[in-house]
Amino acid sequence: MKKDIIVVGGGCIGLMTAYCLVKSGRTVTVIDKNDITDGTSFGNAGLLSAFKKAPLSAPGAIPDTIKLMLKGESPASVHPTLDFHLLKWLLKFAASSNQARLKRTLALFERYGQISLDMYESMVKEDGMDFHFCKDGLLMIYTEQKTFDAKAAHCDNTDAYEILSKERTKEYMPILNDKVIGSILLKENGHVDPGEFMLELKKFLEEKGVEFLLNEEVTRLEFSGSKIKKVHTSKDSYEAETFVLSTGADDTLARQAKNRFMMTPAKGYSITFKMEDSLKPKTSSLFADLFIAMTPRRNTVRMTSKLELGTTNPEVVRKQIDSIHKNLAMYSNDFVKEDMVEWTGFRPLTPNDIPIIGYDENYNNLVHATGLGWLGITFAPAIGKVINDVITIDKKNETNTDILLFSAFFQG
Repeated sequence: MKKDIIVVGGGCIGLMTAYCLVKSGRTVTVIDKNDITDGTSFGNAGLLSAFKKAPLSAPGAIPDTIKLMLKGESPASVHPTLDFHLLKWLLKFAASSNQARLKRTLALFERYGQISLDMYESMVKEDGMDFHFCKDGLLMIYTEQKTFDAKAAHCDNTDAYEILSKERTKEYMPILNDKVIGSILLKENGHVDPGEFMLELKKFLEEKGVEFLLNEEVTRLEFSGSKIKKVHTSKDSYEAETFVLSTGADDTLARQAKNRFMMTPAKGYSITFKMEDSLKPKTSSLFADLFIAMTPRRNTVRMTSKLELGTTNPEVVRKQIDSIHKNLAMYSNDFVKEDMVEWTGFRPLTPNDIPIIGYDENYNNLVHATGLGWLGITFAPAIGKVINDVITIDKKNETNTDILLFSAFFQG
């Protein structure tokens, strides 16, 4: 029997797309090659960080990274490669790191970040989900005087910021030593526990009748004229009216549909551990000069870092984990990390922080939802809403304002 909508990919974007479609009365099937108990969305820092924080492709990103490389503190590494697609990506990233695009991107982030925050709050209050949703700000910790002064100079007199001294910063992050310069609390941000969010959302969708076909990989798209006729999996084949590809950094199926998006897999790491309660961060925190995030959870703390490009190695690389510990140790006092769990995964990263969302340009019943990089959890609810709207209301990209504003199809 022909299905209504098939969502390929059960990460946070795929599940939020299913959530919004179900709320609109559509019938949804989610197909995922795993069982949605792990994966990239589960390894996320959980930051809801759309407000007042610069995107990855910001002015100064490249020279700042080179400076950290020379100091041995850089979170970024590019493996030697002859992959011309990655080289084009790097050139595009460099071209995108300018002041004009930064201003536009920050405005877009705040627009869709607010939609996401409101939806998270609604999911807690109206749907009864519990995923450790906290609206208590993001603490930007600075280890370089120059970058701290530059950020502080841009803080206006609104209630959105609080500039904290070294001593006040230590109240929020008790493990810090005297090498830290200070911090700025970005009050509009927040965080969730991404693992709890994914499991709560999956449970909610199952209760609402969403069909899950798990441990079943979609291997091939079958085309008929300007439409996708069916998808073939490792177990079966399925027809549907509409197909949504939300496969993260894996663009295998998108390429079958004649797409070669300006996107690259970006490998990141997380370390989750228990620590003494009195030493835990009081809110989600980001070492702005080191690209290390620390997020307090119910019973643990998660630390995330690293940006590896040009690699397809899915394994945890010991030197990368050791580098995270080493970089943190330079600015913190010794503390005990218990029951450490190490994780690595790939994020779908575009060179200008703009996601790839909307109807395919070649097949009129195929919709894409990917390219969020490290911001999947930050924007997942908003992206789910946009995909729902373009499918159920607009029927095409050109009449959907959000696609025009926030999709690489129009803002590449």
